[in-house]
Amino acid sequence: MAQDEVTSAAAGAVEPPPWRARIRMYRQGLGDCFLVTLNGPEAPFHVLIDCGVILGTANAAGQIAKVVADIRQTCADRIDIVVGTHEHWDHLSGFVQATDDLRKIAFETVWLGWTEDPKDPAAAGLAATRAKAIDALRLGVARLRLAGDGDSAAEIDSILEFFGAAGGSSTKDALEIVRTLSNKPPTYVRPTDPPVDLPGGARLYVLGPPLDPALLKKSSPSAGQSYGFDSVDLFVSDVAPRLTDAGRSPFADDRVIPLSVAEHMPFFRETYFNAAESSRKLDAAWLGSLSDVALKLDSDTNNTSVVLAFELPGGDVLLFCADAQIGSWLSWATLSWQVDGKTVTGPDLLKRAIVYKVGHHGSHNATLKPNGLELMTALKYALLPVDAAMAQKKHWGRMPLPEIVDELNRRTGERVLRIDQPKPAAAGPEAVETPLYYELTI
Repeated sequence: MAQDEVTSAAAGAVEPPPWRARIRMYRQGLGDCFLVTLNGPEAPFHVLIDCGVILGTANAAGQIAKVVADIRQTCADRIDIVVGTHEHWDHLSGFVQATDDLRKIAFETVWLGWTEDPKDPAAAGLAATRAKAIDALRLGVARLRLAGDGDSAAEIDSILEFFGAAGGSSTKDALEIVRTLSNKPPTYVRPTDPPVDLPGGARLYVLGPPLDPALLKKSSPSAGQSYGFDSVDLFVSDVAPRLTDAGRSPFADDRVIPLSVAEHMPFFRETYFNAAESSRKLDAAWLGSLSDVALKLDSDTNNTSVVLAFELPGGDVLLFCADAQIGSWLSWATLSWQVDGKTVTGPDLLKRAIVYKVGHHGSHNATLKPNGLELMTALKYALLPVDAAMAQKKHWGRMPLPEIVDELNRRTGERVLRIDQPKPAAAGPEAVETPLYYELTI
């Protein structure tokens, strides 16, 4: 080709549009850690959303150390907003596991949900109820083991792991570290807050946690629990005190035969410990409902998730909903903001969502179908931070839910990025895979 032809071809080439946002989804294991970078006119604007991995992950501290080292290098030790979405270990553990390295980063602002505001009476009540329920459930696990129901005890333990290790660091510890990462007091965000203008023409909307107490406690499309206690509140008020009451037995100590002794006595072996008679036992029957309480507590905490929608120049939206469950999703339908003389609504933001951070690792009650995923008609990519092998190990057999993954693949054209799977063939060059993260450039 002649030189003048080369020059002519170069002159006619169309320059690609400048990137607007980069999303880095880290692959540290079953947990959330996202770095969102906006292309500001003077410098990149960095938002860190969560940093955690589920309890029991092999070399968890080492994995988190690699993640934090990459974050520090990418952001040159400066982050504009750090968001702790909610009080679960798989979202906050890194703030405990890598505290020293994280404190080397200059965090401009800390964002937490209004549900973590110690000066808010409703938030303080939620925190107190959660703490009492966790303590009582741990005692209930001990009772289940004493009663010989190790399977139920293990099931509840796996749920309580979302709040940290018993006797070790907890989500409360992690949250207190997040509060102090900036020299400024935390910003406790509410869905009634006006959108925040960000560099480069982007805006940041807060969709959750919902303000309605009823929606905070709605974790399933069906109303209430199928059996057991009606709510965590009832458990804390009526049952927890009995678990912690040292004088719970109506008999003197010298009139009590410990179970460990009774199971070796012929009479009790033939009657009380006889498998055929097990359905008649009353002493531990009520403990079977503890698993329902634990699940409800977990779900109620998920609904306190900070939910964010990044509106990019041109109107495209990036939706990050942490672990928000049905009650939070339902609340977005009523949200609206006045922006530049126009009304922006929650459903409008969903309709313009091109990237969706899949809620609660793809579980069944964390992606609403009507008025939720069905509204996301512009969806191009779904980001799914799930480790199915770890979920199976924890006995969470339907995480992620196959029906949700199938629908996400249908809507995105097979462009679902999962931290536990290789990059799909349909994903374009805008999606880059490394062993440590996926990075998506918009």
